[in-house]
Amino acid sequence: MKKEDKKKLWNKIFSKIFLALLIAFLALYLSEKTGYYEYEQHKQVTLTKEKIKQFEEDVAAGKNIDIKDYTTEEAINYETKISQAGLNISKNVGKIVKVGLEGTFNFLNEIMEGK
Repeated sequence: MKKEDKKKLWNKIFSKIFLALLIAFLALYLSEKTGYYEYEQHKQVTLTKEKIKQFEEDVAAGKNIDIKDYTTEEAINYETKISQAGLNISKNVGKIVKVGLEGTFNFLNEIMEGK
């Protein structure tokens, strides 16, 4: 590969990395400037105040109280087909490595006992 071709390749790679970082920065900057994070926090605080008020009313009314009625725990599932495939590959590679290491140590143990 010529020196000029290498230089062009590195410039192309660098420009794509720079562009990706610039887009990521702009997305974070705009979300901060538009107040997205603060709005999400505000929604949680408002919800919490409403639940506290409801709790106090239920206590005053003498109702049975269960903590699950006043908490909002949303279990968000972040699994995708790609992450599941990665997890399965990782588990299978782990099994293969385990079997390989056990076989190696068993072989070495037989050699050592044979002496």
